Amino acid sequence: MSLNAELRAYETRFKDIPAELREIMTRAGRELADSGQAERALAVGDQAPAFSLPSATGETVTLDGLLAEGPAILTFYRGAWCPYCNLALRSLQQHHGEIIARGAQLAAVSPQIPDESLTLTEKHQLAFPVLSDLGSETATRYGLAFDLTDELAALYDEFGFDLQRVNGGHPRTLPLPATYVIDRDGIVRWAFVDTDYIARAEPADILAALDTLD
Repeated sequence: MSLNAELRAYETRFKDIPAELREIMTRAGRELADSGQAERALAVGDQAPAFSLPSATGETVTLDGLLAEGPAILTFYRGAWCPYCNLALRSLQQHHGEIIARGAQLAAVSPQIPDESLTLTEKHQLAFPVLSDLGSETATRYGLAFDLTDELAALYDEFGFDLQRVNGGHPRTLPLPATYVIDRDGIVRWAFVDTDYIARAEPADILAALDTLD
């Protein structure tokens, strides 16, 4: 089963959410899609902005450091509270050996605090760096950061996600789901960006993109 088929299958488990709450989520998603933000995000051929971010294990990870080893895969996710993010990261971990075999480095970025990233790393036994982009400054430079609508922010509070705490005082700003393959010159060679929080880059497509690099 592909990752996105698994994500859609998981989504069917939440059909019992009251219709009025689902409508809030649907409306917010529609507004985000209509905003055109995905089309304005960093794209193939662009120079990837540099960053220096703390990892879950206390190290500082930079884009230059990742690229020193070969091409880099950078994936942005919402946080450990998002089950779709967890499924996507678990899938990337399952393909991590194939990524490393191609000489590439993988890193995941979210706006959550390092403690939350560490819990996620340990729970899913992730072998790649999980980075904390507090305030979504890096996501903003990549054109991915957006603010939740008032309705959706209130709904997430009702769900108990506690974004005020896990995002270190920045509860309203999240990144679009996105994954980039960046060559050693820092140029984006493949990109996946979507306003749909369920949709994610397929690991098979990431590997195929790596295979096209010189």
